Amino acid sequence: MLQNSIKSAGWLVLSLGLLSSGAAADEPQVMNTNHIEIATFGGGCFWCTEAVFQRIPGVKSVSSGYAGGYTTNPTYQQVCTGTTGHAEVIQIEFNPQVVSYRKLLDCFWDAHDPTTLNRQGADVGTQYRSIVLYHNEAQKAAAEASRLEAQKKSRSPIVTEIAPLRQFYKAEADHQDYFNRNPDQPYCRLVIRPKVEKIEKELRPRTP
Repeated sequence: MLQNSIKSAGWLVLSLGLLSSGAAADEPQVMNTNHIEIATFGGGCFWCTEAVFQRIPGVKSVSSGYAGGYTTNPTYQQVCTGTTGHAEVIQIEFNPQVVSYRKLLDCFWDAHDPTTLNRQGADVGTQYRSIVLYHNEAQKAAAEASRLEAQKKSRSPIVTEIAPLRQFYKAEADHQDYFNRNPDQPYCRLVIRPKVEKIEKELRPRTP
């Protein structure tokens, strides 16, 4: 009698466990949309790259700053001298479930000319160099693979530097969200607006 009771109890526990696991398997899986990763790129004047990446779905925030050099807490005036080793860069917070790091790299190549050494248009100096600063080994591998793919499409050698991020220094408040706050400024109208319009056109849904 006792054995039968134990067996019955055992089957009851097992049955409840199976039902429970079955119900869990049938429940819809909720995607975690709060996961955020960080990317750091330099592609010339950070006013330009900031404005472009702000418009990409999945990008949560973009901050302009300085990285890749050796001067601690540099100012904009110091970086402009080209003696700090830093480049003007942007740091991007993004949701990888909406936009992948590889997709951001694709946009990076399109947002500037990676074949001009220490120069983007009229902006000349090491602070305007093309650079990808990776945060981990996975980003390093993705950046190197992406650069190879971009090189296949380019007639000129790509000079983009790929290096580990040591420290990111956020730029002064006047440089944050620059294009959105100063759309009629001459540099914004002549240099940044065409890049923004290009990315907005690429992101616009295509009609069949």
